[in-house]
Amino acid sequence: MYNGPELNESINSFTDLNAWKKAHELVLDIYSVTKTFPREELFGLVSQMRRAGASVTSNIAEGFSRNSSKEKIQFYTTAKGSLTELQSQLMIGRDIGYMLSHNFDDLFKKSKVVHKLVNGLIKTSKSYVI
Repeated sequence: MYNGPELNESINSFTDLNAWKKAHELVLDIYSVTKTFPREELFGLVSQMRRAGASVTSNIAEGFSRNSSKEKIQFYTTAKGSLTELQSQLMIGRDIGYMLSHNFDDLFKKSKVVHKLVNGLIKTSKSYVI
């Protein structure tokens, strides 16, 4: 199933990228779910998860604004690294009992979608040498 812009639509902003849209939805969900974590985790796991999620969207946005393929790939790769970090933190949250299994399953599934979309940005950037 194609989940990108229609062929006749142009991408004028990072907010037009499906990778950014899905990552933004994910980070909003992370903020919501982590509100239920114990208060003592506010400056621990909660903060780490929120920063990792925000880093994904921020690096996609910054990569979009870069002119060279090399720079785009660098920022998109950093976004992928932050996303992988977030996936690990999701597993920790689940394994120590801070998350219900259905919340973990939903968030991890969404993170895998974002991962595929970011990989697509990297692949596309590699095919356009500037």
